[in-house]
Amino acid sequence: MTRIPPDRLVSRRLLAACLALASMLVGSSTINAQDAEPAGLRAGAATSNTTPALGSSLNGNMRDQLASNVHDETHARCLVLDDGTNRLAIVVVDLCMIPREVVLDAKQQIEAATGIPADHVLISATHTHSAPTCAPVFQSDTVPGYPEFLARRISDGVRRAVNNLEPAEVAWGAGSNDRQVHNRRWHLKPEVTLTNPFGGTDKVRMNPGAGSPDLVKPAGPIDPEVWVLSARSRDGRPIALLANYSLHYVGGTRGGEVSADYFGMFANRVAELLDADRLDPPFVGIMSNGTSGDINNINFREPRAARPPYEQMRLVADELATEAARVAQSLDYRSDLTLDAQTTELQLGVRLPSSEDLERARAIVEAAEGPIMTTLEQIYARESILLSEYPSTVPVTLQALRIGDLSIAAIPCEVFVEIGLQLKQESPFPSIFTISLANGYNGYLPTEAHHELGGYETWRARSSYLEVDAASRITQAVLNLFSTLRSRK
Repeated sequence: MTRIPPDRLVSRRLLAACLALASMLVGSSTINAQDAEPAGLRAGAATSNTTPALGSSLNGNMRDQLASNVHDETHARCLVLDDGTNRLAIVVVDLCMIPREVVLDAKQQIEAATGIPADHVLISATHTHSAPTCAPVFQSDTVPGYPEFLARRISDGVRRAVNNLEPAEVAWGAGSNDRQVHNRRWHLKPEVTLTNPFGGTDKVRMNPGAGSPDLVKPAGPIDPEVWVLSARSRDGRPIALLANYSLHYVGGTRGGEVSADYFGMFANRVAELLDADRLDPPFVGIMSNGTSGDINNINFREPRAARPPYEQMRLVADELATEAARVAQSLDYRSDLTLDAQTTELQLGVRLPSSEDLERARAIVEAAEGPIMTTLEQIYARESILLSEYPSTVPVTLQALRIGDLSIAAIPCEVFVEIGLQLKQESPFPSIFTISLANGYNGYLPTEAHHELGGYETWRARSSYLEVDAASRITQAVLNLFSTLRSRK
């Protein structure tokens, strides 16, 4: 037997070990290559419960209401998209309006936890009138501690959506439903005097009474489009569906009950229609508010039949979910899309009351019998006093997201439908919709022509205070954002 010198024996053993290690590494690389996620888009979705405590103030009425029961839970519904370079987060919260301070707090938490830049995060309210008061308006004041709770729940929802990111494909398209949207501002017969709370007269009335013999014609159009952005896994499992419809809200709750309105019912119903209501991770349906500042669910041309609580909500939710599901199932999905976002901020003037306005308002409030204002004149006098403490200008955040050739505008107002229609017509993108009540709350956004007509949405208050030409300035700024995104595509 030939004897191998010890040094050569060590060398051979070392070589064998190296070869074995190399083989293991090659095998490991092969396994990792097989397990690696495919290139392209990823999507993740989640919800986060935002239901308030009983006894909380509820937004949406001229007088405050307190929550005595929860009919259905409220949520922050979150969708995150990732193209490998950029991430976008879209959050729609069951809330009447969401103040700028809560948005900034939530975005700061999201960026710190996930790295998604604040200007790539869109946070909006649905405008349900049966959710906790987060932005003080009329005689409802912010629920103590709720803004901080809400910001954390929004942040948690986005973080969970990020945890659920997976290879995905998306598609978008528009359906239509013109039965559930009606312009609520009406011209009436000349002999009808339309007195406003400031002692003047208007040319139109909001919610004039269904079937009234005094009706002449609506003061504006509607937008019947039902926009859908649908995300699913590469094997076709639904992940999320974001819809957009220009309907103010539906209403018809029992007094003192918390409800997400038809927005929440839509989310549940569209999941059922897509056979996605028992998935893991859970499918997330989302309905966002379009440009509905002058739109509601009442057909004023005929008398309105009384319905039990929540029945009208269910009817609207079912019709729109049916249309959204039809659209989602008819689309061509893609995973090779890129994402982008752009944000700007305007300083817009505030329609502050004059010294004469304040003198009149103080006299009216002092003459009122108690702390609760009972007439429109008293309520708006109180609003004038509170609005007098506002600065002369306020920041207004505007945002645009791009998902492939789809662009989404975000405006922090109750935007009139004419503005949304103009943006759709003049946008450089082939597909576009607007999410209102997004990234803050700056009240109603009527056009200058509607300011001339007057009516509830123009009455100076914390719910309507931006300068008269705010709509034209905001519209142009959003179109500029679209052009910037288009040039970078």
